[in-house]
Amino acid sequence: MKKLITICAAILMTVSVWAQAPEKMSYQAVVRDAGNNLVSSTDVGMQISILQGSSSGTAVYVETQAPTSNTNGLVSLEIGTGTQVSGDFTTIDWANDTYFIKTETDPTGGTTYTITGTTQLMSVPYALHAKTAENITGTVTYTETDPIFGASVANGIIAIDTANWNNHTVDTDTQIDSTGIVTLGFVAGAHTVNTDAQTLTVSQTGDTLTINGGNSVLVPGISDLNFPPAIGDFRDGGVVFWVDGTGGGLVVSVVDQSTAAEWGCYGTEITGADGTAIGTGAQNTIDIETGCATAGTAADICANLTLNTYSDWFLPSIEELQEIYNYRVAINATAVNNSGTSLGTDNYFSSTETSSNIAWYYTFGNGYPTNGSKNFTFRVRAVRAF
Repeated sequence: MKKLITICAAILMTVSVWAQAPEKMSYQAVVRDAGNNLVSSTDVGMQISILQGSSSGTAVYVETQAPTSNTNGLVSLEIGTGTQVSGDFTTIDWANDTYFIKTETDPTGGTTYTITGTTQLMSVPYALHAKTAENITGTVTYTETDPIFGASVANGIIAIDTANWNNHTVDTDTQIDSTGIVTLGFVAGAHTVNTDAQTLTVSQTGDTLTINGGNSVLVPGISDLNFPPAIGDFRDGGVVFWVDGTGGGLVVSVVDQSTAAEWGCYGTEITGADGTAIGTGAQNTIDIETGCATAGTAADICANLTLNTYSDWFLPSIEELQEIYNYRVAINATAVNNSGTSLGTDNYFSSTETSSNIAWYYTFGNGYPTNGSKNFTFRVRAVRAF
């Protein structure tokens, strides 16, 4: 039971990097005791290590902190601002290798650490490496080689064109009147202007722009412009619920793929299907499909799904489900506007396995991740990356 509580505390970690890359990272975790009770409004002792290469790799930086949990058992701190034990956080070369964050926790506030968890840092923390751009000097010359851009009218725009955009001349020649229209063989008469208020919703899927009402237009090359995705956008087959800051992210289906599916393969431990962080759901699903031959499981339903022309859907990890829950209001509004359905208040299976008999699921009724039997039947909603 102690080990189970350890995993519970570890997977709720979220890591983010400030836009200007300060030498610190935000960290949050929910602390529970051996009876699975929240450790609320209590000083908690923590030791944080940055491991290089693997979950058991060399600790390149170690610090200790003593945060205080809130009434929900949540502790928040900034890695890099604690009491340094070893290493130098500012000299970590994030581009040199993969890194993992190891947390050791003493719920009583001391240094007898009884809760341990290790999670791989994904792409977002390595934005710290972007500070190297500060060292670029001189003129950077770039030649556009995109053939679609080269074939477009935009390729011919020069400086004189942009200078004349707001300095055009109005033609003052005699304009054709109603008599002239009749002379040309057309009927000139009164016309009605539609003054009704119109609300247009435009969504992008690849090079296709779709306007509400079913109208769409193909704009070759528009997908190459990399319009920044935003939470709640309908694009790439689903609703955006997470973005990576570089034009990519994750979308969730606008409908449930099942209302009662098993996780499957009770009694069989699936090697590799224990990823918890954002970005691990796809590999979890691949590993489940490899290690579990049972058809119709939650992961199998997603892996074999073709929706809105896309066939690379997968079952989300537990932290990906957490993100979907965080933005469920925006997701539900967009889903309904695109012929979908709202997320329910029931349990949704994740692709994160705990043991041969147990897997993680998320309760949307109260917003808590929980683990339980693989034989349970819960809802399934697939996600995909773009």
